[in-house]
Amino acid sequence: MIGLGARRLERVVAVGAHCDDIAIGAGGTLLTLCHKRPGIRVDALVLSGGGSEREDEERAALAAFCPGADLRLTVLKLPDGRLPAHWEEAKAAVEELRAGTEPDLVLAPRTDDAHQDHRGLARLVPTAFRDHLVLGYEIVKWDGDLGRPSAYQPLAPETAEEKVRLLQEHYPSQRHRPWYDREVFLGLARIRGIECQARYAEAFAVTKLTLDLGE
Repeated sequence: MIGLGARRLERVVAVGAHCDDIAIGAGGTLLTLCHKRPGIRVDALVLSGGGSEREDEERAALAAFCPGADLRLTVLKLPDGRLPAHWEEAKAAVEELRAGTEPDLVLAPRTDDAHQDHRGLARLVPTAFRDHLVLGYEIVKWDGDLGRPSAYQPLAPETAEEKVRLLQEHYPSQRHRPWYDREVFLGLARIRGIECQARYAEAFAVTKLTLDLGE
């Protein structure tokens, strides 16, 4: 698999519609980045779950998924499943996030995600982060909306295992869901690993990418 390296990352933005979206979609990538780059700044925004047990879960989880990072997390109180009706609030939150950071990388949902909250947030991100590399992460769900990714982050086996362990440990409110288990998360990571000639991987959609192939 041919890959292109990037300059050293100093700042990352991660956004999610719900608590656990970022960890499910890009938890392994965050672990990889933070283990390799102690002190990296991670600005995270979650649109729903604020003031509930879900916020408590998210704060503990992202602290674990971003070890040694300068993590700055905001969790809002938009109602789950109602983002289209709260478009202005969501847009203002994304724009406020943008005003406070100049990231090297943005992690966000995919624009073709079947969930309206994920899809809506994904479409808001490039309106604020217009000149940034945005990787659209995937979230497995019953809708069956997984597609053909265009970018991969290989995960060391121990990182894939750590991701699954942290998901199970920090989101007890989600354990009742039939798809929320070890086999699902490791299974998808194994499939994405096959696609990029690695053992495990996380996969992303990229809608626009500028290459710098000069010296």
